[in-house]
Amino acid sequence: MTTLYAGMGELVTNDPGQGDGSPLGVVADGAVVVEGDRVAWVGLREHAPDADDRVDLGGASVIPGFVDSHAHLVFAGERSAEFAARMSGQPYAAGGIATTVAATRAADDETLDHGLERLAAELCRGGVTTFETKSGYGLTVADEARALRLARAFTEETTFLGAHVVPREYRDDRDGYVDLVVGPMLEACAPLARWVDVFCDRGAFDVDEARTILQAGMAAGLVPRLHAGQLEEGAGIQLAVELGAASVDHCTHASDEDVEALASAAATTVATLLPGAEFSTRATWPDARRFLDAGATVALATDCNPGSSFTSSMSFCIAVAVRDMYFTPAQALWSATAGGAAALRRDDVGTLAVGRRADFVVLDAPSYVHLAYRPGVPLVRDVVAAGTPISRKPRVVARRTDTFPSGKFPEEPR
Repeated sequence: MTTLYAGMGELVTNDPGQGDGSPLGVVADGAVVVEGDRVAWVGLREHAPDADDRVDLGGASVIPGFVDSHAHLVFAGERSAEFAARMSGQPYAAGGIATTVAATRAADDETLDHGLERLAAELCRGGVTTFETKSGYGLTVADEARALRLARAFTEETTFLGAHVVPREYRDDRDGYVDLVVGPMLEACAPLARWVDVFCDRGAFDVDEARTILQAGMAAGLVPRLHAGQLEEGAGIQLAVELGAASVDHCTHASDEDVEALASAAATTVATLLPGAEFSTRATWPDARRFLDAGATVALATDCNPGSSFTSSMSFCIAVAVRDMYFTPAQALWSATAGGAAALRRDDVGTLAVGRRADFVVLDAPSYVHLAYRPGVPLVRDVVAAGTPISRKPRVVARRTDTFPSGKFPEEPR
């Protein structure tokens, strides 16, 4: 069964071999043929082959599905009071995580699953077709394993973040908590995760603790990634490069040496910038030009979490990245799609090319530039994930299954 999607005013492929030859591979009057969950053909509409079904998109622009490579979706409770206090002049403190830890530990599975389903649905409606999510709000063996078990129903990209902060009960025994993380907690969580992560920053874990935890995770078969440089400069970015981490995330505070290290490791370690965190904490904006001009690979992600970036909107993150972090609209879109795929070491998503997963977003706009040009406007009209239309409007005539690309389909909130 094949479906031809045509009538595109502008098609972004992220394939430089297509269209205008830019990194975005923009094709005017483009078309895509989908067979099953894969792209079977892409190019100019006039050259498109026949297909079993045809969908006319009426001149809309089409982009690859967003790839959100950094999110924290398994939690209970909310922290709007903390946000209000911060907006009144009180600085962000990593200790605020303890509030969510307490609520998450107290919640039952149904509550956590419902919250996760709601946020996964928000991501999907906003055009995210692949996302990563972490544990890190349980900080006990049972609660960390529970978070990952629930998350795996929604995505294959699950991250063990037992080293988010040191919980209150271990405040006077940091070494004991690190031993717990690299011992029983890792043993319980490694079968449920692909990645291992550490928050290496002021108020969380130092570089030696982070190295110990990441190396233990690697020995257990997990791939490292790292939170670093959110609150201050430190050795975390260099550690990520040293260990060959897939990404180092935040990078708000990065030295010239950090930027050079990321540029030298561009094929291995992605610098993931998180505009929602700077927006929500009134922090310093990182200048993306430093990383891009040096030759680093850069991704954009939501960092969706209840404390410092409670947004699930990649469109919003693109707009903020262009306005305040000095991305061009093209760079921001690439970073939110192909860049996110690189941060997850995926070559099947983030690009519309033959053989890749058929993930794309139809915009109510003539160009992808409108994602930054019209901030806050819900431009995502339709989403196709793994060849399955998930429509905001009943426009696409095609088959629908009951599964999200990686497992459970996120319906509207119950």
